[in-house]
Amino acid sequence: MTVEDLLKELKQDIREKLPKDITISDVDFEGPELVIYTEEPRKFADNGDLVKNLAKELRKRLVVRPDPKVLASPEEAIAAIMRIVPPESGISNHYFDIDTGEVVIEAEKPGLVIGRHGETLRDITKEIAWTPKVVRTPPMKSKTVNNIRQLMRSSKDERKDILKTIGRKIHRDISSKHKWVRLTTLGACREVGRSCFLLSTPETRILIDCGVAVSDEDNGTPYLYVPEVHPINQIDAVVLTHPHLDHVGLVPLLYKYGYEGPVYCTPPTRDLMALLQLDYIDVAAREGKKIPYESAMIREALKHTITLDFGGVTDIGPDMKLTFHNAGHILGSAIAHFHVGDGLYNIAFTGDFKYEKTRLFDPAVNNFPRIEAVVMEATYGGARDMQPSRKEAEVHLLQIAKETLEGGGAVLIPTFAVGRSQEVMIVLEEAIRKGTIPDVPVYLDGMIYEATAIHTTHPEYLNNELRNKIFHQGMNPFLSKCFIQVDSKEKRRDIIDNRESCIVLATSGMMNGGPVMEYLRAYGPEERNTLVFVGYQAEGTMGKRIQKGWKEIPTHATGGRTETVKINARIETADGFSGHSDRAQLMSYIRKMKPRPEYIITQHGDSKNCMDLASSIYRKFRIETRAPMNLETIRLG
Repeated sequence: MTVEDLLKELKQDIREKLPKDITISDVDFEGPELVIYTEEPRKFADNGDLVKNLAKELRKRLVVRPDPKVLASPEEAIAAIMRIVPPESGISNHYFDIDTGEVVIEAEKPGLVIGRHGETLRDITKEIAWTPKVVRTPPMKSKTVNNIRQLMRSSKDERKDILKTIGRKIHRDISSKHKWVRLTTLGACREVGRSCFLLSTPETRILIDCGVAVSDEDNGTPYLYVPEVHPINQIDAVVLTHPHLDHVGLVPLLYKYGYEGPVYCTPPTRDLMALLQLDYIDVAAREGKKIPYESAMIREALKHTITLDFGGVTDIGPDMKLTFHNAGHILGSAIAHFHVGDGLYNIAFTGDFKYEKTRLFDPAVNNFPRIEAVVMEATYGGARDMQPSRKEAEVHLLQIAKETLEGGGAVLIPTFAVGRSQEVMIVLEEAIRKGTIPDVPVYLDGMIYEATAIHTTHPEYLNNELRNKIFHQGMNPFLSKCFIQVDSKEKRRDIIDNRESCIVLATSGMMNGGPVMEYLRAYGPEERNTLVFVGYQAEGTMGKRIQKGWKEIPTHATGGRTETVKINARIETADGFSGHSDRAQLMSYIRKMKPRPEYIITQHGDSKNCMDLASSIYRKFRIETRAPMNLETIRLG
């Protein structure tokens, strides 16, 4: 059956299932969604469960769009929206798309625009016929979010064509009689960095992550040249677990070499991915390194990106469905669960995950409808890789800060822009608010402010307590007055020259460059100051050398000179803030998983940790395990 035949059959099926007084003018595939066009969107809106029930019966993601001829004028529509929606929703903007019949409403409180069980949205549709789509007005202005939204609006015609092409490819007929599932390891096996896997069936080929090992110039890219990957334009989809560069750094490169398919990820992953990729090529250019792709390729990848929320089941190939679940690692990080065939096989890729409740996120999900295999990280999979509890880490950090600030010193915290920074910010905000530590300014330097602004755009991806504070108590800790953005060299110089008692969060997290080095030159020689590490320091990095006790550090000063900095400041490490699970959490994750998997693959850890974790899981739970090397192909089902 051709796609056109399938659409004709679906159209007839929908007509038979709809009430007699509701008519449809057309149906079409756009990406993973089946779009129903109608001249009577108000009747669909009158029956809130109609689309939900229809989607369940057809086993498709459904979207109802109005025929352009029945739409109210934008002026009339805006007047009606403002009349229907409560003023306290804080509507800040509207965007109309005549081709899709959608009106995008930006609001500070989207819940008030949506209404209880979507009632307000249905009232809007009944009044104006346009389909309302609500997005949050970022409470902190994010240049990244604004640019992405602008890109999506300016390329809507191109994007619609892209989605139609993707939709026809997803819903093509199954041609093979054979049934098997294979996994090819293209990176991150017995190593950390360049995560990349190829999941294959006779019908479908899916690339899971496509990262770069930034610090490894010789072996920094996945094995994308092997026969299993080619031709690259025949890959059906790229699925991303989260936006760290070792998982997404080379996605734009795929479009440079002919890939034209979709990228699936959560909305926060899309936004953070763009931020980190742009920074990656910017840093490479400044350091005189070869730039792997231009910013135009990042925009091309964004145009092909389809965002999915946690829990929704989506077709991504003729024999494959995808569901994202919370991974607890960073904002929007997901465990990607693949349902292959009609119950043939189920496999979950954890990506990086945290099986512990943190200040920002709920613990990683490990309950699935069905699961046969798990591909899991082993970053801290070694027998001795135990971390203090998050509570112990917080107490330790605050004690260090209190002692330093009361002594008139400054606290310098080198940190990664995404994840670790926001965890530490939440702890510091609460401590200052409650008087646990002195009320001093907390300066955010580097990409931290922009990454935090993206966090405020997607509060629905934070844990229940934090969401409750933001949505129901009107208290967003990220908006606290104690946080001050360092947005210029002059501002940084003023902070350094003032020598005030303060806290500075600055990138880079391993002190291999970035604004943190300027603060180190100023604060390092003074005994009253403290340098606190809250993240992993890799061997060979400046951070690791200082952690080991080096007292003289060579740094690059202005004008290309090398300047030696004497380290007299107090050096501390507050372990326990990691976004990765430690050994006990990794074992507990599998022990409590429902249903219990039949097969486990360990990766994203050094060789010893991958093998140690695999061996321990087998001995403890009698589950077949494997710690493959790169370039292996494993038959799963």
